[in-house]
Amino acid sequence: MKEIDEMTGVQKTAVLLIALGPERSSKIFKHLKEDEIEQLTLEIANTRSVSQSLKDDVMDEFYQVCLAQQYIAEGGINYARDLLEKALGAERAREVIGKLTASLQVRPFEFIRKTEPAQLLTFIQDEHPQTIALILSYLPASQAAAIVGALSPDKQADVAKRIAQMDRTSPDVLKEVERVLERKLASLVNQDYTIAGGVDAIVDILNTVDRSTEKHIMENLEIEEPELADEIRKKMFVFEDILSLDDRSIQRVLREVENNELAMALKSATEEVQNAIFSNLSKRLVTMIKEDMDFMGPVRMKDVEEAQQKIVNVIRKLEDSGEIVIARGGGDEIVV
Repeated sequence: MKEIDEMTGVQKTAVLLIALGPERSSKIFKHLKEDEIEQLTLEIANTRSVSQSLKDDVMDEFYQVCLAQQYIAEGGINYARDLLEKALGAERAREVIGKLTASLQVRPFEFIRKTEPAQLLTFIQDEHPQTIALILSYLPASQAAAIVGALSPDKQADVAKRIAQMDRTSPDVLKEVERVLERKLASLVNQDYTIAGGVDAIVDILNTVDRSTEKHIMENLEIEEPELADEIRKKMFVFEDILSLDDRSIQRVLREVENNELAMALKSATEEVQNAIFSNLSKRLVTMIKEDMDFMGPVRMKDVEEAQQKIVNVIRKLEDSGEIVIARGGGDEIVV
């Protein structure tokens, strides 16, 4: 893990949530936006381990920033700076105030930068040309260009002219346009969280991380976003899903798995899963694996889950290479 000075805001927040634990973190998630939950979930999933010293550093910085926010609310930045200098020293006070003021400087219409141009067009094409020009002037050129290109010919020239002639806009006007547009896009943003590929991205990660990390992430999502958690589970491949593979695919997978790992993975498997695997092995090999399972006696669940995850990783590798096909429903049924 990086030192705290080298970390991004998302990385620090992920460490903070890990340090706070699932119960407290779940309460924080209730106040976050969908895209923030997506970013943090991915970051937490990618965080392998966090030292206690790093947790302490992040918690300290979080406390200092909260303190600065409170002081700013009470008397402004100069008032906050004076109090922080007394509490933290001049240098540290400047750093905290600098980070806080930088985080407050958000570009107008930041919330629509991830929206697909075609979807955004649906919501703004009937607005006044001046309003469209104002919105487009704050978007990335590629996004704005896609929207301009889809406008009616007469409106294209009008909007282009207004963008070119635009100079300064009152902050009050910007805030009002943002408020109206954000309200219109509220339902669209909720849809975008799944449509934009966030679900597929987190599924790929959860299918490769260790089971304890997977469980931690899914437990949090089940509290905060039960529908999203259900969507993720439908797309995930876990060890028990080996039942969805045909015999040929199971045989191909088993050729990549060591006998001792298979024996470990089957220790906690259901009878149905065991039968699906044993039916694709020779009788001699089945006898050997059953003897290995009996001989190893009680084992740690962690070791069983690691063995199962290795087999899942083999399955995903073979799927990626096209050697096997996993039927996931929704038109993915296999036709021989």
